[in-house]
Amino acid sequence: MEQQLSVAVAQPRCTAYDVTANAMAHAQAVRAADAQVVVFPEMSLTGYELDAEPLSPDDERLAPIVAACAATGTLALVGAPVPGPRIGVLAVDGGGARVAYGKVHLHGTEADRFVPGEIAVIEVDGWRLGLAVCRDTGVPEHAARTAASGIDGYVAGVVHAEHEAEVHGECARRVAADHGVWVATAAFAGPTGGGFDRTSGRSGIWSADGETLAEAGAAPDEIARAVLTR
Repeated sequence: MEQQLSVAVAQPRCTAYDVTANAMAHAQAVRAADAQVVVFPEMSLTGYELDAEPLSPDDERLAPIVAACAATGTLALVGAPVPGPRIGVLAVDGGGARVAYGKVHLHGTEADRFVPGEIAVIEVDGWRLGLAVCRDTGVPEHAARTAASGIDGYVAGVVHAEHEAEVHGECARRVAADHGVWVATAAFAGPTGGGFDRTSGRSGIWSADGETLAEAGAAPDEIARAVLTR
């Protein structure tokens, strides 16, 4: 019997350091996406601010996202600095939040503040999703090690400058070609701190054949959604 998984990539507007405001924007995106899985950009809850305080999974400011996930039956994969400290992915559902992943391949000055994480795969309704954050997607070894764990899809949160709008699509198509899995990448749109005054947007979802299934534009608050089948 054919199985389906609805996936969305969201690029909510971001206020640097303001977890409360950003969590509300995330909750709105979850409700609008109407998807089983919603992927958000790298450090989406704080903006790309490397000195932002790590966010605990039980932080009360996450409550709006938890409530939105409870109302929609969604798993939200949210970007934030997390204890370690790591550049992390929080898996948020109606029951709360947990740290699901820490970025493995740190870039530039990130290594001055953060420690690398480990390869991670999560399961959603029987689908195995490999996790990645930004530079991870540009390191073929990362996708290879993740795929070796057995995955249906590869999902990532990234931040790219406006002139780098094509980068995450190129990485996604390479991963799809190398490993025969679909790829979903959420990219920031609009300003996000850390020197990123203009970011790329263009979040997207690609099939295992490298076909673009859905793509957002360059503006904040846009969402792209696709239904994957197997």
